[in-house]
Amino acid sequence: MAVKRVMVGEIGRPHGVRGLVRLRAFTEDPAALAAYSPLTDEAGTTRYAITLKAGDIAAVEGVADRDAAQRLTGTKLYVERDRLPSPDDEEFYLVDLIGLAAVTEAGETLGRIRAVEDHGAGAFLIIDGTQREHLMPFTRAVVPVVDIAGGRVTVVPPEEILVRPQANEEDAA
Repeated sequence: MAVKRVMVGEIGRPHGVRGLVRLRAFTEDPAALAAYSPLTDEAGTTRYAITLKAGDIAAVEGVADRDAAQRLTGTKLYVERDRLPSPDDEEFYLVDLIGLAAVTEAGETLGRIRAVEDHGAGAFLIIDGTQREHLMPFTRAVVPVVDIAGGRVTVVPPEEILVRPQANEEDAA
């Protein structure tokens, strides 16, 4: 099985002329980014050794000037899943859902979770089904049961809503 990596931060804009950068942390404690250093890119091929200076300001090993810092703007920072603390009971990391089977309440297999994405309006699951891909909002109403140990989630697919176009008054005449 491939190593699971979790995005824990992103390098922001440069700060000053000596290669410092601003960091956006996606961890409960922003200082945890330095504790997980070195961080990697998503593939795990490039390493970034981070040293926090103050607040959200950090030095990246090997980056000594503003131009080099500017080239890193937008770089997403990852850590291997097994380096993160264990979640509490009834908690899990979203990355832990990837690869789980998705089944209906009746036991019908929908497929496997390929990804969990969140673009600001709430997380959703991308499920690779046998016939097609399913996109499901990751809410308690749609995913009432998450069984990490059992390797599956229970999904209650929402009813599809069809919006019919309204006829123009010109079309009616």
